[in-house]
Amino acid sequence: MALCDEWRTHALTTGPADRVTTEAAISALYRMADRPPPEFTWVDSPRAALRLVPPGPIRNLGRDQEHGVANAIADRWSALRWRLTRQLPQRDWTLPWRGDALDGLRAGRAPAEIAETHLLEPLRGLVRDRVAGFVRAELGETVGLCWYGQHESDWIARLEVYAVLGDLSPSAEDRAELDLWAVLARSCGWWWPREGRCVVSERPVAVHLEPGEDPRPHHASGPAVAYGDGFALHAWHGTRVPAWVIEDPTPERIAAERNAEVRRCAVERLGWAEFIDGAGLVLVGTAPDPGNDGHELRLYDQPPDWGPHQRLLVTVNGSVERDGTRRRYGLRVPAWFDDPVDAAAWTYGLTGAQYALLVRRT
Repeated sequence: MALCDEWRTHALTTGPADRVTTEAAISALYRMADRPPPEFTWVDSPRAALRLVPPGPIRNLGRDQEHGVANAIADRWSALRWRLTRQLPQRDWTLPWRGDALDGLRAGRAPAEIAETHLLEPLRGLVRDRVAGFVRAELGETVGLCWYGQHESDWIARLEVYAVLGDLSPSAEDRAELDLWAVLARSCGWWWPREGRCVVSERPVAVHLEPGEDPRPHHASGPAVAYGDGFALHAWHGTRVPAWVIEDPTPERIAAERNAEVRRCAVERLGWAEFIDGAGLVLVGTAPDPGNDGHELRLYDQPPDWGPHQRLLVTVNGSVERDGTRRRYGLRVPAWFDDPVDAAAWTYGLTGAQYALLVRRT
């Protein structure tokens, strides 16, 4: 549906915010909260905003005067969403369905249900869970009571789709208030309302996603999301990673990394052959993988300068990725294993004989 594509575009838009439009919309929300329009401070990124706005508690029940307007706006925002979402048809969650949209129509599925499955849920996953979620995680701290501007597009798109389908009829007052939130989603990045002042972040200057119908943040040679002041996050096929994984992966850094997912991404970025050669891994043995027909287990001895003596089991994932490939993982196992099958079994809490009976592992 073109409407979802439009909101997806707003969510991922880069470049300067529309400051005039943004300030007018936020001023209107302040007036609805019985506050005069604030002074505006613009910053280049959410990280810069947090230097100016102490996060404070998410909800402080009005005890902190500075956060009073944020709480008032939050109350109206929550009430608006409740009034609108309670009008929406109830979805039968006991009948999960992930089929083709055309097949759904032929089977008599409601257009709203098809829109939820094929358009709205993927939009929420991309915008709220991945892009905005990664930004929050990269900030590494509580961001306080704020709104996400363009990254609010998912819930606004949902209400707009239901309105187009005839399942939502907002009152004139609710329509006017919803329009203000929609304006902000089209116009700016994250924003923090406080008494007398509102700090607003510019949008990113770059957003990179992998191709496909359900894209994830990914950039093989730089930040996946970058802001004008240098604040950035890196991602490898939907996994948030430290900058070194993308910009300077080395066998030494990979060996020191404790997170298995980060290690996997770093090795994939570097390349398995280059990693094995550069790390000086010594092949101990190979064996067909009983739990993953057609694939091989490879057991390596780690260099002594990697710390406690362990071995590295290189194995292929049992499940297929969305692009049809299978990921390879390097799993650390105790040094007493000489048999790759026994080492693989140990990672599942099994004996080698038990693991050999598996039909398929995941």
